[in-house]
Amino acid sequence: MRINILSPWVRRLSALAAAVALSTTAAAGAAPPDGTFLDRLHTVRPVASTVPANGDLNPYGTAVVPRDNGKLRRGNVLVSNFNNSQNQQGTGTTLVQISPRGTASLFAQIDPAGLPGPCPGGVGLTTALSILPGGWVVVGSLPTTDGTSGTARAGCLLVLDSHGKVRETFAGGGINGPWDMTATSYGNRTDLFVTNVLNGTVAGGGNEVDGGTVLRITLRRYGNEPPQRVRTTTIGSGFAQKTDPDALVIGPTGVGLARDGSLYVADTVKNRITVIPRALFRHSSAGTGRVVTSGGRLNGPLGLAIAPNGHILTVNGGDGDIVETTPEGRQVAHRQLDNSGDPPGAGALFGLAVDLDGDALYFVDDATNTLNVLE
Repeated sequence: MRINILSPWVRRLSALAAAVALSTTAAAGAAPPDGTFLDRLHTVRPVASTVPANGDLNPYGTAVVPRDNGKLRRGNVLVSNFNNSQNQQGTGTTLVQISPRGTASLFAQIDPAGLPGPCPGGVGLTTALSILPGGWVVVGSLPTTDGTSGTARAGCLLVLDSHGKVRETFAGGGINGPWDMTATSYGNRTDLFVTNVLNGTVAGGGNEVDGGTVLRITLRRYGNEPPQRVRTTTIGSGFAQKTDPDALVIGPTGVGLARDGSLYVADTVKNRITVIPRALFRHSSAGTGRVVTSGGRLNGPLGLAIAPNGHILTVNGGDGDIVETTPEGRQVAHRQLDNSGDPPGAGALFGLAVDLDGDALYFVDDATNTLNVLE
């Protein structure tokens, strides 16, 4: 049956745009317009190990649970693991739930052989992680068979219920190495914004390939049934991407949706942040969008989140720093989150998420395999 969702939603576009702020970032405790979010936060501390009983490593995705549902508990943090116990990238199969006090439990361990739908290549959980109304968890998979880019496959988005069971998969239709994701919901509609990093990347053999995309995947929910994918729109394209022996693949990573419907993208290879306007409603690609800021304190931006004051937070893959940027492109604050390794902090930071009160920031640290908090 063909589902036409356009006409009911056109009449409520303004309301949908207003709802973005409620579903994508916490509004409580917002910094004053002339202040910075990072200046209010002073202490970094570890919350808990992200390593489950099977030994999975390399935490990537980070999402705060908005409300109690099934096994999910409000205020806890879900973390996805990208590596297995042998530290092979693209082979992690676990999601861990961690409370603010540091209690960790296994939310899901996904069996690649037991999936209810296609996921080309298997399971290797990425930074793409969102929690939808009803307790549905969507996580990206960019799988390999041996931890190397030569065996990387297209993967899929896995949809789990609130008890950690995979109920469906979204594959094809532009999904090709889903790397990061944000989401917004209104009524029975959810829009996923997903970056993809495998469009010609493996064939490029380490050379830059300008094929990275951002998809808007529209879902519709019906009662207690898993959400249905009803439309996919490419709203961003032409992002630089390449394979890398240490990082597996580098391409457009973090995405964050602002209150005005603008989608900010961490363009990692180009060391910049771009913005795609009208991301909720556009029907065509904006290319790589407009450049917001580049260089400066940025050093391979990976994870991205929108702060309560509307500023853009990005963590660097090159030096373990977090950078705060205004929508106008001014880099107004920075802070070191990880100083381990040589060079300090390199390759340690990926997913980050603002807590529900808007006064702390959770982030994963791959160097220590922990969930940390900046507060």
